[in-house]
Amino acid sequence: MAMSFSRLILREIFYRKLSFCLGVFSAAAAVAGFVVALIILERFDQRTERIIAAKEEETRAKMAVLEDDYRKMMLKMGFNVLIMPKEQNLADLYADDFASKYMPEEYATRLAQSRVATINHILPSLQQKLNWSEYGRTVLLMGVRSEVYVQSKQQRPMIEPVATGTMVLGCELARNFRLGAGEKAKLLGREFSVAKINAARGNKDDITVWINLAEAQELLDKRGLINGILALDCTCDTVDRLSRIRGEILGVLPDTQVIEFASQALARAEARQRAAAEAQAAIARERQNRAMQREEREAMAARVVPIVALVAALWTGLLAFNNVRERRAEIGVLRALGVRSRQILAVFLGRAVLIGLAGACLGYAVGVLVGEGWKEGPGAGLGTAFPFGAQAVVAILASAALVTGLAGWIPAWIAAHQDPADALKEG
Repeated sequence: MAMSFSRLILREIFYRKLSFCLGVFSAAAAVAGFVVALIILERFDQRTERIIAAKEEETRAKMAVLEDDYRKMMLKMGFNVLIMPKEQNLADLYADDFASKYMPEEYATRLAQSRVATINHILPSLQQKLNWSEYGRTVLLMGVRSEVYVQSKQQRPMIEPVATGTMVLGCELARNFRLGAGEKAKLLGREFSVAKINAARGNKDDITVWINLAEAQELLDKRGLINGILALDCTCDTVDRLSRIRGEILGVLPDTQVIEFASQALARAEARQRAAAEAQAAIARERQNRAMQREEREAMAARVVPIVALVAALWTGLLAFNNVRERRAEIGVLRALGVRSRQILAVFLGRAVLIGLAGACLGYAVGVLVGEGWKEGPGAGLGTAFPFGAQAVVAILASAALVTGLAGWIPAWIAAHQDPADALKEG
């Protein structure tokens, strides 16, 4: 019975080769359109991932440059953290412009060796307001040395150390005393060579004299002592920054206090955040743009593919109906010879299912070839002839067979239930 059924289907296909081929081509067109649409979307997604990856790499490089620019700009604003002895009265500090309490110079080294994470560019200093008797002028004396770094890698110092026997003058002092670089000047009876004149800064630096820390300690009789440690905030956020800095520093130097020059610190943190936000915004815009383009492609596929499938199903159904109408006499003979209705139904349904399977195989192959030739962008390719996997291929074949089977159901039912006597009479 199975061989007879198979033979009937094959003879039916062979006898109406043109009708069968037209049905296969219509099913192939629908499947090919569906496969091409899926490949295009898959290509688009792959291209999107490459674009986003390249954009992220480009953004990281640009952000590194941008952050370095911000870092250099913020470094020019100077230190933004000051560490002083715990007993220092802040009111006196603000009134006198220098701290009157002292702490050991080795605190700076101890702080750096603890490898604190919130600050860097640690600069021990000794500052005092005094009368520069040789010139009859009150000035600020700042004794500094080379910076102490928390990180193992050396960094470019924010303030160059002052060599022994030299001084650096604020622009206002140099102008008033008519001193220039290379000239000699006495300070508290000791002779110094003017190494540099600082540019105008519009603050107390313009009336400050910088000398080597060891020499300042000798002149002020404060050997081994300092009254301040300047540092640079290394944190990049603006939330609870000072609390974290204080907590870490006081954990190392509990008998100190920490104040922050808020405007500089805030500007530095906001600059870092702005650089990061700009980078993330650029990537987000690219993702949004690609998402919108994909939605447009999905919408197009959602409109075109169902229309193609519907046309193919209708065409398959019309071909099947026309085949049944032309074969009425032959169907009547088969019925008269004892072939049952369900066998006739199975023959025509089997033919419709084979149209779907054959069309799906052909359409899949054509769709993959067309999809492989589609260029979403430079170098955009899947690199495989089976982009959907075995389960997806089986689903495509089964769906095509189901659609063509449904399209051929009504003609097959008509063929199976027509009266053999009427069919022979018409034949």
